[in-house]
Amino acid sequence: MTPLSIRWPAEALWEAVVPQLPGFSVEVLPSIDSTNTELMRRARASLCDPTLLVAEQQTAGRGRLGRVWQSDVGASLMMSLGLPLAPADWSGLSLAVGVSVAESLQPVLPSEGEGQPPRVGLKWPNDLWTTGDRKLGGILVETASFVAAQGSSAMPAGSAARYVVVGIGINVLPRGGDGMSMPPASLQEVERGLTAPEALRRIVPPLVAMLQSFEGYGFSPMQARFAQRDILQGRAVTMSDGQAGTAHGVGEDGALLVQTANGMQAITSSEISVRPSPALPS
Repeated sequence: MTPLSIRWPAEALWEAVVPQLPGFSVEVLPSIDSTNTELMRRARASLCDPTLLVAEQQTAGRGRLGRVWQSDVGASLMMSLGLPLAPADWSGLSLAVGVSVAESLQPVLPSEGEGQPPRVGLKWPNDLWTTGDRKLGGILVETASFVAAQGSSAMPAGSAARYVVVGIGINVLPRGGDGMSMPPASLQEVERGLTAPEALRRIVPPLVAMLQSFEGYGFSPMQARFAQRDILQGRAVTMSDGQAGTAHGVGEDGALLVQTANGMQAITSSEISVRPSPALPS
């Protein structure tokens, strides 16, 4: 039964994050079109303070390439974190977010001797997957140029900067897979009893710390951690431009490395999407 009322850890998250992110606030809304869209609207109106926006229901949630992401109350975690950020290189940010979220949901990986894949894996460039090649969640990173309003604590008044909005949607309860080649996964399969509020509590503080680290060091320090959860590594992949090849991990800038008939290609998320080739019949 879908819960009618959810207790979100808004105050606890604020207390945990505000010392490292002054001006931080937490908002929980019963319904909105899209948490990412709302924070982008605010940024364009010079409302640029660090904000965590959580929606119990989205009516027009968006994923990568404009895909729809909406859900009933309690069935998904739908959140966006917006804050000013000025890294020297934005490359690999969505991958770094994925690493942070995956590690929060499954901190300890199986040992190599167990021969088990991670329960929370990463599919380049911005999806959380679990066993059976099923999608658990997705990440949508957007940025906006802004000029901070007079009196804003985000930046000195009149200064130009980038405002980044990190949107995260994760299936909490099992959902139907009508029209999908593979039914989606849920957090209940990763950890029975894990709720959207508890997942939020685990995810947000480490995510803020990671973003601040990314600002100074970029994706490179997280490359090896991504590799531990990379579900495409060593697999045949087919790309949207028709090329096929074998995935060989990601570079220091987060580009997917694919060995094709034309040699090793470094693929960026702005160029193509990638999906595993279907298994051949035995």
